[in-house]
This record gives sequence, C-alpha cells and structure tokens, in this order.
Amino acid sequence: MASTLMKSVSGIRGIVGDSFTPQLIHDVAAAFAGKVNRGTVVIGRDSRPTGKVILEQTAAVLAQCGCDVIDLGIVPTPTVQIAVEEFKAAGGIVISASHNPIEWNAFKLINNEGTFFTEKEMARFFKLMEKKPEYVLWNAVGSVKKDDAISRRHIERVLSVVNLKAIKKRKFKVVLDSVNGAGSLITQNLLSELGCKTVPLYCDTNEPFPRGAEPLPENLKDLCAAVKKHGADIGFAQDPDADRLALVDENALPIGEENTIALVVEHFLSRKPCGVVVNLSTTKSVDDIAARYGCGVTRAKVGEINVADVMRKTGAGIGGEGNGGGISPEIHLGRDSLAGIVYILDMMASRGKSLSGIVSTLPAYFMKKGKVTLKGGVDPRVLDGISKKYKGEKISNLDGLRIDFTKDREFAGGWVHLRSSNTEPIFRIIAEGKSQEQALLIYSRFASMFR
Repeated sequence: MASTLMKSVSGIRGIVGDSFTPQLIHDVAAAFAGKVNRGTVVIGRDSRPTGKVILEQTAAVLAQCGCDVIDLGIVPTPTVQIAVEEFKAAGGIVISASHNPIEWNAFKLINNEGTFFTEKEMARFFKLMEKKPEYVLWNAVGSVKKDDAISRRHIERVLSVVNLKAIKKRKFKVVLDSVNGAGSLITQNLLSELGCKTVPLYCDTNEPFPRGAEPLPENLKDLCAAVKKHGADIGFAQDPDADRLALVDENALPIGEENTIALVVEHFLSRKPCGVVVNLSTTKSVDDIAARYGCGVTRAKVGEINVADVMRKTGAGIGGEGNGGGISPEIHLGRDSLAGIVYILDMMASRGKSLSGIVSTLPAYFMKKGKVTLKGGVDPRVLDGISKKYKGEKISNLDGLRIDFTKDREFAGGWVHLRSSNTEPIFRIIAEGKSQEQALLIYSRFASMFR
C-alpha cells in the first residue's frame, strides 16, 4: 500500500519510489511553469541521493514548458530563497525533505519575493496540478544553466549584519555537524571568514546522513563528543537543508533547539528592540525575553511561511520557530542556520561570555515533545471537548489547539499545543513547563487522551 503524500503549506513530501513518483515530479514542474508564467526558475537541492535525478527531471519539464532554469546544485534552502531575490527570478524550487528521513524527498515552492508559497498560493497551485500541461514548441524550449556563485552572496549578506572584527578577534574553535547535508561547504566557508578554527564532523555531501536528520539532542552525541575532544568553544548542528540550527556548548552539552531562537531573539533585541513573531509551538522563553526589552510577541501558525507572512504584515524585526529556525528580515525573510550562526558568535564576542554563560541568563523552561500516529487523523470533537474542559484558560484555535495555563494549580505557567503535522502523517503534542516535572505532567495528561 502506498505511503501518504504530504501536501501542505510546507510543500509536497513523500517517500521516493512510493508516493513520490516521476509522475508527481512532472506534474509539479509543469504546474509551477504555469504558476510563474514561464518565467525564470531557480532550483536547488540537498544532498539526498535521490535529489540529482529529481532536479534533472524537474529542470527538463520546466524547460519544455518554456522556463529558463538556473540550477544551483546542492545548496541550503535559504540560499535558493536569496537566489530568487538576487536573480529577480519568477520563482524557485527547493528539492529537500528537510528533517524527514533519507528515503523521503520533497518540493518546497518559492514565489518571486523569495518566500515560500502561502496557504492560498499552495491551494491555487494544487488546482494547477490538475490541469493539462502546456508545453512549448521546439524553438521556445527554455535553457538550463548552472550557477555556483550565489553562495558567496549568501555569505556576504550574513556577514554584513554582525561585528566581523570582534568575532575574528575571539578566534573561536568550532565543531560543525552538517549531517553531510547542503550546509556542509557553505558553512565551512562562512566560519573561515569569521576567523574560526573549524573541525568538520559530518560535512561530506557524497556520504549518507550519519545520524537522524533532525538536529535534536539525541542525534548529537557525536557532536558532543567532538566538542569535548577538541576543546571547542561551541558545536553547530544543521539539518539536511541547513535552515535549522542546534547548539552544543563548550561543556559538550546540547542546549536544545528551542534555545537557538531564544538566543537569537535576545541578541537581536539587545541591539534593536522591535516586534517579534514566533509560532505557537515555540518556547515561552521568547515572550519573557521580549518583555525585558518592552517588546511584543505575536504567535503564528506553525510553518515558516506562516511566521514570515505575519512578520511581513506586522513589520517585526526578528522571529522564527522553536525547531532552531531563526528568521531575520535584515538578511532575508526565511529560516537560515547561517544567520543563526553569525548572531550566536556575535553575541558571544560582544558579551565576552561562553555559550553556557549566556544560556544561564535565559528564562528557564522545560519542554516535552511527542507524537502519535492516528489512522484517519484526530476527530475534531476530541479537541472541542478539551477546549470546553479548559475553557477558563487562555485558548488558541489558530493551529490545532494551544492552551496556556493560568488557573490550573498544577499546570500554571505552562502550556500545551496539540496539532497535526505539516510534514509527517502524525499528530504532535508539545508541552512546556517551568520545571521538567511540570512539563512531563502536562504532556502525560494530554498524550493519554490520544492513546
């Protein structure tokens, strides 16, 4: 039986050779050509072994539909977004299933502004996929050319927003775990320009993913060991398409991907107080940090484009998601691990502190994440029943159900978010509390409702 093809605001994802087929590739490319009115399209991919043939087929169909194609090869997702802006292209396609396992692949679709399709744009695109493709005659077929210089522009953008001299002066020793993904080369080049001594751990795009694709603490044991072995100041971990960043401190301890966005927000607001936007599943630490600087926080639905769209509408200066994906409009309006790296090093350099020393100043929260697989999804009546049971608490139905507890004695100060995933056929349960015990108690209470 075929696996589920995931179609959402986060793109189109499936297992290659199962739900992700040559016919799907053709349909997506032909529909995209129609969507961009046969304009120039930028394409990039991560290092999955299936990426090369998928990119080649996608480029061929686009050209047959009249589009000129710029093939960036293996590059981070944010590099493709920046390329759309730099080349003034009609759109872009990223071939990457991001944090999904290696057997998956996906299309992430970018509009002419360099941001992902919104929910409305995706809905219109899915309708285009149902229409008959419109090919061009032999003398109107588009060109396909390669470009390997755009990574330089990406690096220049992130270097322009920090004190390069101060970072170079510190001569940080860094261990880099790029999971052999798209960030492997560009991130080493960035760190070199920052004056860092870099120890590459998994930075070979010709090799398979050596660990779980998500940069979660349980997947970073080798990085922790390398930080300890080399006496490094910090360890950086990316996901396969390098839009997410996780950190390991100088004591070889992973600090949790939620703290990536907390640190980025803290550093940015200390320089320039402004509005902040994060998704509903992001740590409450961000709210406390923003309050320190008299700034407000707006919560958006989960998904990069949902956060970016609210940032654009509100004029927020910084934002992101708690999975390690910071978004800084002064660089570009998308999640970017390279942006996170320069902000973290800039923070350590300007404050003269170690990573652990800075983390110790963050508000203390503890998170418990989990997921359940339910055939047919979650019955909406279950969430309605939970809403009624906790109607005295602060409730958001913007994306699934989020409850912030203010009255419940056991749960006060904590929260829970219940929602269907955009990227996997699962239901997510995320709970956060002021102690590990409280977070686990909240999580257990709600997880038991879906067993």
